[in-house]
Amino acid sequence: MMRRLHSLRRFTGNALLLAVCAAFSTAHAAEPNGKGAKNAPTTQKNAPAPAGEQFVDGIAAVVDKDVITLRELRDASLRIAGELKARGIQVPDDKTLQHQVLQRLIMERVQRHEADRLGIRVDDAQVDQAISTIAGRNKISVAQLRQEIEKSGVSWDSYRKSLKDEIRSDRLRQRAVDANIVISDAEVDAFLKDQRRNPAFAAATQPQAQPQPQPEAAPEQAAAPAGPMLYAVAQILVRVPEGSSSEQLAALRRKAEDLLARVKRGDDFASLAAANSDGPEALQGGVMGVRPLDGWPDLFAKAIANLQKGQVSGLLQSGNGFHILKVMDRGTAAPAPSRTARAPAPAQAPQPRPQPQAQAPQGPVEVMQTHARHILIKTSTVMSDEQARQRLEQVRQRLVAGDAKFADMARQYSQDATAPQGGDLGWLNPGETVPPFEAAMNALKPGEISQPIQTPFGWHLIQVEERRQHDATDDLARMRARQTLFERRAQPAFEDWLDQLRAQAYIDNRLEKQDRINQNNR
Repeated sequence: MMRRLHSLRRFTGNALLLAVCAAFSTAHAAEPNGKGAKNAPTTQKNAPAPAGEQFVDGIAAVVDKDVITLRELRDASLRIAGELKARGIQVPDDKTLQHQVLQRLIMERVQRHEADRLGIRVDDAQVDQAISTIAGRNKISVAQLRQEIEKSGVSWDSYRKSLKDEIRSDRLRQRAVDANIVISDAEVDAFLKDQRRNPAFAAATQPQAQPQPQPEAAPEQAAAPAGPMLYAVAQILVRVPEGSSSEQLAALRRKAEDLLARVKRGDDFASLAAANSDGPEALQGGVMGVRPLDGWPDLFAKAIANLQKGQVSGLLQSGNGFHILKVMDRGTAAPAPSRTARAPAPAQAPQPRPQPQAQAPQGPVEVMQTHARHILIKTSTVMSDEQARQRLEQVRQRLVAGDAKFADMARQYSQDATAPQGGDLGWLNPGETVPPFEAAMNALKPGEISQPIQTPFGWHLIQVEERRQHDATDDLARMRARQTLFERRAQPAFEDWLDQLRAQAYIDNRLEKQDRINQNNR
């Protein structure tokens, strides 16, 4: 449902950090135990070429009806080897890197196919807009951004493709996963009650003051010293497949224990993650992102709460397998970012109205609430962006002409859960909807109807019913709690959904087959 939609924080965090990765390419090598830089290859000539090029058909894998060629695998391996080297992470041996890169390419194909099925498409204009936004956030021009990207060894075309994939992935996640995560009022009540019982934990995770928010602020921009304690965390995951036998479980535990022992004796964490982790962030040195402590799943939060920068957890077991966590950085100022760091739990979206400067203890928080309705049409294989927009334009013409009522049109056309209520979203606080929706809504006077506007969820018409000043002290506390609970669930839910998506796809990994044949012939 549209109410309390979460902003495009994931895309913003990833894309912005993609943009500035050159500035931090030496950060990992500067770590006390960053041994990867010594052993990394000196030129990209040392990056692997697939050992399976003897295949006559030149196919590395087949995903549904799509082919991943050996040439594509080789090119991706060369590119990723260069990125690892630039970050001071030891490049795995040829076979291991090839395996990790092919797994990534397979998952990219699976996600792309699902995005196509849902009608999620990203055009060049959207990429250009994202690049302009990223450059603006870094206070540089697009030309300067391009120079920084190319200086890091990443071609501009490759960067644009990565950015396009990021946008598609985030839109897919928001459509397929985020919209299905429901945080009940009872859960919010329990969370707030727990915070009141544990003031020390709450003090470490809640902001002491709410500064004027910036659009979709990423962690490296959080310069204000007063704020939530942020944790930049990396992991090594040894995945335990569903249905594993006790013998397989024991073997995987031994593998995880061996990796933990290597980390404890000083082996480079990022290099071990790149070569051994089964997590989706393996080829980024295992870095999962930057969040407040209570934004991490409970299992992770308890494990890292008392760890300092550079310290490593013990072995953790979850439904996915065995985890080893490392605190890359922590503090109220921004932890050191990484190429794949996720933004922390979202701040409120920018508003034309004044925002609260302090939390509830400082006094009542007055905000301007908006009572709005909307009509949502989602895109799909049978409903393109243009068709959705045209349909809403036709609906709008009828509404403006007075031939129909907004609530009736919402019941007839809207594909949102609010359709039975005539698209009624109720009273919305600042920050409760995604920025494109909120910007369009804020530009309307009571009674006005917007032009069709696009968000990650589809195309919308918006009607503002009325506005009012409201003491939102309790509302804002509940919204922050809801966002925190959402963050705890979102990433695990997305990973579970990806596992299901991959299990449903037809995947023929030719390189794995060839490896098994070679082992049997020994």
